[in-house]
Amino acid sequence: MADETQIDVLSASQHLSRGYKFLDVSASLQQANGVFSHLTKDDYKPAVDLITNSSPLNFSLSISLHSRSSLLLTDYSKNYTTLTLSRLSRDKARVRSLLLNHPAATTVRRPEQLQSPVSSGTSQGSGEYFARIGVGQPANQYYMAIDTGSDVSWLQCDPCSDCYQQTDPIYKPSSSSTYKPLGCNTLQCAFLEVSACRTNTCLYQVSYGDGSYTVGNFATETISFGQYGSVPAVAFGCGHDNVGLFSGSAGLLGLGGGRLSLPSQIKATSFSYCLVDKDSRSFSTLEFNSAPPGDSVVAPMLKNSLTSTYFYVGLTGISVGGRALKIPASMFDIGADGKGGVIVDSGTAVTRLRTEVYTLVRDTFKSMSPYLRSAGRFSLFDTCYDFSSETTVKVPMISFQFAGGKTLPVRPSNFLIPVDEKGKFCFAFAGTSGPLNIIGNLQQQGTRVTYDLANRNIGFSPNKC
Repeated sequence: MADETQIDVLSASQHLSRGYKFLDVSASLQQANGVFSHLTKDDYKPAVDLITNSSPLNFSLSISLHSRSSLLLTDYSKNYTTLTLSRLSRDKARVRSLLLNHPAATTVRRPEQLQSPVSSGTSQGSGEYFARIGVGQPANQYYMAIDTGSDVSWLQCDPCSDCYQQTDPIYKPSSSSTYKPLGCNTLQCAFLEVSACRTNTCLYQVSYGDGSYTVGNFATETISFGQYGSVPAVAFGCGHDNVGLFSGSAGLLGLGGGRLSLPSQIKATSFSYCLVDKDSRSFSTLEFNSAPPGDSVVAPMLKNSLTSTYFYVGLTGISVGGRALKIPASMFDIGADGKGGVIVDSGTAVTRLRTEVYTLVRDTFKSMSPYLRSAGRFSLFDTCYDFSSETTVKVPMISFQFAGGKTLPVRPSNFLIPVDEKGKFCFAFAGTSGPLNIIGNLQQQGTRVTYDLANRNIGFSPNKC
């Protein structure tokens, strides 16, 4: 068997089109080394039209989308290793939050009492991509972390009893003519998982599995989309007590599939985003109702009867170096108990695969690239390489197979990433002991991901930022 494997490797290495591609090491390191030398300019233009959310949105909206690094929210002492460790720490907290808040988790949630949970406040969530959005009338602009794994949108709100540091000024309800607290008997209040009533005003609480939380008034406000217009009476959390979460951003923009998410509230039939490289100084867009690119790799969006928030995709297989791996279908299926499946998530950085699947993917990759110089491990990455003396390296391709026979190749720069500025690169997947698989934003970078809510599918269009 070992001899046959070696023959396959040698054959594939002689024919790049049959399963190998080049990773541009120099370009990745140049971008990593330049991450501390720029700031993103905000190109926001005032809203000029008013639209209503009483009927389905029938035209497209677009707002700018920025990586956390492009905003230089933290100095990190201009050390790329420190920056990487910070990203991975946030990502670990993010995944823990997803797993603990999933409806199939064994943790029992008690919504009958609204209170501020006890937390160290050290966790910050992931929040690697921020949308620039207007809130209120007159509109003020805020960087808000986008999250396809959450429904409730919220802002840190004056007066703050406990707020973390953010880039923009704190939102002041008193400065907006369209801020309106929601009553306790409103549908929006009833849709909350955890709520309370005080003097006929709806209070909300959203707690995350990493110990972070936001508590405050549930209200409606006008949301603006640059020159595209604005939507009145969007329900959001006015957070007076916020701990941890998305440090640097003003709050969170919930893009999940539930009734309180932004796409649901504005009745969008689809939304899409393209995530630029985590170290890029450029920005892309978050769009609603825009037509998907014609070359999209389309996969079915699956339903989980226990939750409407997460976007499950019909992943059926993974190939490495052009070789389809023998992975049981049960590894990707949603069980009758709601556990398992594969979600596409904007807030998780590193793709998490069930331990059995990850081990097979990693070991196959290593067996097909024995010429790569090993460099041990780094944080949660157990497979790293020394590319310090390389300008380009040949690596086995990795592709996702979806139901319907569609295949999505993953760019080498999306699964081999620098973790320092000297040339240490790591295999950017990780295993998880739980049944849930997560396609993270590292593997989505440079690809426009379209969530077609009307037709229940997810489209992937590489190089469409």
